[in-house]
Amino acid sequence: MDHAARLRELLSRPGILLAPGCYDGMSARLIERAGFDLAYMTGFGSAASVLGMPDTGLMCFTEMAHHAANLSAAISIPMVADADTGYGNAVNTYRTVKAYAQSGLAGVQIEDQVSPKKCGHTKGKEVIPLAEMIGKIRAACDARAEKDIVLVTRTDARAVNGFDDALERCLAFEAAGADVVFFEAPESVEEMETIARSIKAPTLINVVQDGKTPCLHADALEQMGFKIAIYPSMLFRIAAWAMRDELARFKRDKGYAADDDRMRFAEIQDIVGFPWYYEMEEKYRA
Repeated sequence: MDHAARLRELLSRPGILLAPGCYDGMSARLIERAGFDLAYMTGFGSAASVLGMPDTGLMCFTEMAHHAANLSAAISIPMVADADTGYGNAVNTYRTVKAYAQSGLAGVQIEDQVSPKKCGHTKGKEVIPLAEMIGKIRAACDARAEKDIVLVTRTDARAVNGFDDALERCLAFEAAGADVVFFEAPESVEEMETIARSIKAPTLINVVQDGKTPCLHADALEQMGFKIAIYPSMLFRIAAWAMRDELARFKRDKGYAADDDRMRFAEIQDIVGFPWYYEMEEKYRA
């Protein structure tokens, strides 16, 4: 079963899917090893890890598509990947979705912001007219046909036009053929309940610590009716914290900590696949 078919099977099952955010091959592998059924490629973490810059549309289509393909190839579980605005008009969106599908991605996420976009839960966002976004969704639906990639459609209109307009957009996305509907940054539990109750298609909720949306337990989100909960900044935030603190310690002490046994080099070799490599090397040895 390919990744897209596997994700569609997971969406048909009862219960909520928890998808931690990956930003490189190592984080993707760790998500799979931890036993999760789904990974989510975060645009925030991708821009930060690849460019060291903010998620404001600075990574282009080629960079994002290449990055998504590498992450998906590193794991055997399905992954949904951020594709920003589709990188242009409806025809650009068609090409974007087709490229993501051909790379083996399980799902692709497009949003209704103007280009260059802004990261969710940040300021300065603008959205395109609904009719223009529906055209992009129609193009994406045509592009997904060959590989049956799962289409996730996101609106950022809550921060721009208010709750009612954002919900209207979500219902229009559903009617246009979106597989999963993503209402970005609802600002209260009541709004979250209304979203999950109003939309019949599977709904996705973005759980961001210190974001605009109440940070609820997964059980509460499932009870509301959300099908996917993504945690895009969780691993990147923890990794950045650990690296910052370790670098400060190393600058002070100028050597490894005597009691540092947090992750040995051998374990890292195992995670990135050295045992597989050595096995393949031996298999094809002349």
